[in-house]
Amino acid sequence: MVAPAQVRTVVAWARESYRLSERRACRVFGANRSSVRYQSQRQSRDALRRRLRELAAVRVSWGYKRLHVLLRREGWCVNHKLIYRLYKEERLALQRKRPKRRKSAVPREVRPLVAAGNERWAMDFVHDVLAGGRTIRILTVVDVFSRECVALEPQTSFRAEDVCRILSEAGERRGKLPALISVDNGTEFTSKALDHWAYWNRVRLDFSRPGKPTDNAHIEAFNGSLRRECLSQHWFVDLDDAREILSRWREDYNNTRPHSSLGHLPPAHFRAGGAFTPTPERLETLPA
Repeated sequence: MVAPAQVRTVVAWARESYRLSERRACRVFGANRSSVRYQSQRQSRDALRRRLRELAAVRVSWGYKRLHVLLRREGWCVNHKLIYRLYKEERLALQRKRPKRRKSAVPREVRPLVAAGNERWAMDFVHDVLAGGRTIRILTVVDVFSRECVALEPQTSFRAEDVCRILSEAGERRGKLPALISVDNGTEFTSKALDHWAYWNRVRLDFSRPGKPTDNAHIEAFNGSLRRECLSQHWFVDLDDAREILSRWREDYNNTRPHSSLGHLPPAHFRAGGAFTPTPERLETLPA
């Protein structure tokens, strides 16, 4: 099977090399003259390609599906198949090396579904390194229902009292504390201070099984996005710089970034129960 473009190339070569007419060259190669004379009527996609490259340059770790959502918000009436074709032609896809994971024979524990915001939060720590080589820890807290980032706080070290303070401040901002918080078995989460805080605030701590991160899958997925879209793309000068960049990324994650499990709505808009209002995307307002 020869593509029409290849047939046109061969016919053009025969006419130029052997001084043949178009009719005779087509007869020799068994090609239709209508196919050889065809001129594409496809409209130019140069403006769309430029905008796609601009978004991909800012959203380095995003795939074509999320970029398609941003383009639709800006008013581009295109479907995901066209964006996928242009995405591949522009070679914007990133090759990710996924680790090999062993399958476990232990059945996964079924967690109760949440039906509203602030019913259950998930909490964990992420590690990173400053430009000077100093290690920092980042406390991440996510609302399981809306996938909204409730807290994102970097410090050089955490005590259980720091975790209690951050949770209390997050509860004040959102109007209430959740009935349940999913955590792992870290020392800050198993401490007496956090246990007392949970008792007096009527919050139940749901500990995952040791060695089973899938018991707290929502926060693990969020940590992966945080690592891929923020930590791996920035080199923090100091703790204040890390706090500023993480704050901007959290704002963008909650209010702009489309989430596939929420029907491509940002978490804050999904929690509010409304649809996203299309507005032109401004690159200067996005995290660098």
